[in-house]
Amino acid sequence: MNRKIRVWFGRGLWKLLNEWKDNLLSLSDLLDNRKQRILNTIRNSEELREGAFEQLEKARARLRKVEKEADQFRVTGYSEIEREKLNLINSTYNTLEQLENYKNETIQFEQQRTINQVRQRIFQQALRRALGILNSCLNNELHLRTISANIDMLGSMKEITD
Repeated sequence: MNRKIRVWFGRGLWKLLNEWKDNLLSLSDLLDNRKQRILNTIRNSEELREGAFEQLEKARARLRKVEKEADQFRVTGYSEIEREKLNLINSTYNTLEQLENYKNETIQFEQQRTINQVRQRIFQQALRRALGILNSCLNNELHLRTISANIDMLGSMKEITD
């Protein structure tokens, strides 16, 4: 029951049919191009996937190597850490000992300085008292005699120099 009916409408229909046929060919070309691009994309994706898989395998190998090195570092690192810890403890102990010695020396120095200052003040006070006693012992007559003797000495010195 497949019958073809041909109706003739003139030249316009023939032109339309030719354009439709050209469009179908054009659409077919477009679909073929699109199909080729999709296939190329799939091939490129496969190549990229293979490259990524190779990189993943390399990364896994590097990870295993680094994990082994990390394990070795942990084993040797712990003993190194213990050694450094002991060195630090010893160094801290020595530093504390030095600080204690410096503290004791400073205390002794400050004590000695304070003792010297007290001695100096006591000596000054003793000198002031002695001077006060001497001054109070001298009476007015002694002062006058001393002044008179000094004037006589100055007078005789003046005569010698003239």
